[in-house]
Amino acid sequence: MALAWKQYEPGQFYDEIISSPGNARKPAQKLLTYLKSLNDEEVASIKMAAESTIKEMGVSFTVYTDEGNIDRAWPFDIIPRVISKKQWDKTAAGLSQRLQALNMFIDDLYHDQKIIKDGIIPEFVLKQSKNYRKECEGISPAFGVWAHICGTDLVRDSDGEFYVLEDNLRVPSGVSYMLENRSIMKRVMPEIFEQVEIAPVGEYTAKLFDTLSALSPRRIKKPVIVVLTPGIFNSAYFEHAFLAQQMGAELVEGSDLVVQDDDCVYMKTISGLEKVDVIYRRIDDLFLDPEVFNKDSVLGVPGLMRAWRAGNVSLANAPGAGVADDKVVYAFVPDVIKYYLDQDPLISNVETYLCYDDKQRDYVLANLDKLVVKPANESGGYGMLVGPHSTKKERETFKDLIKANPRNYIAQPTLALSTAPALIGKNNTPEPRHLDLRPFILQSKDSYVTTGGLTRVAMKKGSLVVNSSQGGGSKDTWIVDTEAEAK
Repeated sequence: MALAWKQYEPGQFYDEIISSPGNARKPAQKLLTYLKSLNDEEVASIKMAAESTIKEMGVSFTVYTDEGNIDRAWPFDIIPRVISKKQWDKTAAGLSQRLQALNMFIDDLYHDQKIIKDGIIPEFVLKQSKNYRKECEGISPAFGVWAHICGTDLVRDSDGEFYVLEDNLRVPSGVSYMLENRSIMKRVMPEIFEQVEIAPVGEYTAKLFDTLSALSPRRIKKPVIVVLTPGIFNSAYFEHAFLAQQMGAELVEGSDLVVQDDDCVYMKTISGLEKVDVIYRRIDDLFLDPEVFNKDSVLGVPGLMRAWRAGNVSLANAPGAGVADDKVVYAFVPDVIKYYLDQDPLISNVETYLCYDDKQRDYVLANLDKLVVKPANESGGYGMLVGPHSTKKERETFKDLIKANPRNYIAQPTLALSTAPALIGKNNTPEPRHLDLRPFILQSKDSYVTTGGLTRVAMKKGSLVVNSSQGGGSKDTWIVDTEAEAK
């Protein structure tokens, strides 16, 4: 028996694959034809092959719990998400525009702060920023770029358009899973790749290497690049090891590096010390250098900030880049783009209410049951209130939190997040699940946007929480050139 596609009901949400029961949107037509041809046994076999592949490849992630860290196999759904190349090209241009403006903004904040003097962003927003680093003032990284790797979270609303939900400019993770998702799909459904014009994603690690190489203070043919990890107990350690291996870079911990009297960074090797040019750091700012930040940190490298300030090593992402991660700053990004680039944003923000504003705060407090409330600097889905799914007690708690520290909270409407079909658990009946998308944008000498990104999907019916740490899963993301297929 084939999958019951005629019974699939997207409901009131925009569905990425199905336009009406049994009918596919144009970019997904060949995919749906293929899926409709599969019987229950074939679907079960593909799902089993995907699970076996994930175990064989060792694709995992770590969840922090009260009982300790739990290493879990990567949750993966075999039905991909499909986006047309025409729409993606416009989206990619908007992402490049956004990161360019954000880097100009960060550079301005650590130098002249013209955007504040000109009244575009209130001064107190900066002064109360959790991720502003005074230690970075006056430093000028190569190309004026602070955030070299950005993961921007996108959502699709009921109109089918993409909106930016948030920017991640500190140590964004997830790109390894985007690459592994494609590897899994090619192994379990190889025949579909012969039928559909799917944009490749495999060039990311080469582009990342080029982005990092361009930052090298030494103009040498093969700069020494290392990936700095907190270690095996970090939730993203799989990704750290994966990217280092793919780039041919060394994976190091803080104890593997040392800063000498010449203010240069060296890596300890069996042959002696080797000078390091670029550090792709996956450690938070406050743990990078115990001489400057957290004095108790054993994860970082004493003297690292000294070496960076002297221009002897490049850090990606640069310390202090997280000032633009602030969700209050997010609300001003359209103004930031207009201010620095004199352009209108190519991708819109989600409507956002700033709780420090009296009028907007009053509206938020009166409508907590309808809104999503987020703290300014949390990530991973933590510390949020999803109004429609909240209890009266939870809303009362958030009222007190907002009143106590209004600068720390924003609110947004509960979006009609798009859905896509998913095959959950042992059930072989496709069901709609909400999803988001995290593309990755690189910037140094040149810029680059991934073809698609990491699609995260809520595995629970009706849930809007897609984060892996909160029980979400993932899909492969296809950018399909329907015009090329028509020729």
